[in-house]
Amino acid sequence: MKLIVFLLVFLPVTESVKHSLTYFLTASSGLQTFPEFEAVLAFDGVQVGHCDSISKRAEPRQDWVKKLNEDKPENVDWHTNRCIAIHQFSKAITEKIQQHFNQTGGVHFFQEISSCERDDKTGEVGGYQQYGYDGETFILLDLKNQRWVYTEQAVTFKPMWDQRNALLNYNIKFLNGDCIQWLNMYLEYGNSSLQRKVRPSVSLLQKSPSSPVSCHATGFYPDRATMFWRKDGEKLHEDVDHGEILPNHDGTFQMRVDLNISSIKPEDWRRYDCVFNLSGVDDIVIKLDKAVIRTNWVPPSQVPVGAVVGVVVGLMLLSVCITGLFIWWKNNNNRGRWSCFKLS
Repeated sequence: MKLIVFLLVFLPVTESVKHSLTYFLTASSGLQTFPEFEAVLAFDGVQVGHCDSISKRAEPRQDWVKKLNEDKPENVDWHTNRCIAIHQFSKAITEKIQQHFNQTGGVHFFQEISSCERDDKTGEVGGYQQYGYDGETFILLDLKNQRWVYTEQAVTFKPMWDQRNALLNYNIKFLNGDCIQWLNMYLEYGNSSLQRKVRPSVSLLQKSPSSPVSCHATGFYPDRATMFWRKDGEKLHEDVDHGEILPNHDGTFQMRVDLNISSIKPEDWRRYDCVFNLSGVDDIVIKLDKAVIRTNWVPPSQVPVGAVVGVVVGLMLLSVCITGLFIWWKNNNNRGRWSCFKLS
């Protein structure tokens, strides 16, 4: 069985300050323990709403969204109705695609990303939309030229989809109209919260004495931060491995940068340090020092065999989950590519 978990993308924000409102939709078939339909709404890369086929109601994910819903209950009604409508649409499309490809049974997924954006500096608005099937890009909307674009997988589906002029016109109107309207409203209510700056906790971690030293920062906001290793005050580009910026459950972020210490002499450790940088707050600098490195490593002779097996298996499963959940961010920065988490 293949399970695809489709998550929130963290859209980059440029210096010109672009704001975005993005809908992530996933419809599934063949899974008894997975919602048949799930939708996530993100404003400037932060999850603000959620809906699925079980609750059948748009639920807020931020306190300021609750305030918006209290002041403007039509926000809840509109997104709830959209959730229900797209659930039915996605279910019908999934069935048609399965029939088209003569697929019977099994687990299948139909996914959609719809996003609109506004540039505060120029006032320019834009958007994009794409559909995916079983983890592959299927059909894209060319908003500028107002037409559908088909991938190789979807070419044979083109005659049927081209007949959906009403859908094409609706999506164009939605991205240029309703989506921008809601974006402006979310900006009005959430701007102060999203403009806050939160410093992280930074620490050095190491699995074993011979493994790389990881400089780990967690709890920072927003996600536009950098972190790097230095030697004698100069930024290092070799023997370092930069991890992705990942979301925490509380809306903050975490990141890590690993330093390969295999060729560093003990007397040279003091020449290295890790720097965390976030615009608007002071840099956080931590020296490479064995005394401050956190580790749960225990000499093999002191660890029962059963415990070793349990820890290894646990770490492997955790690694699979984290990799599958968050590799989405890197891949989806390139439009036209989908990131999926698959368990066989």
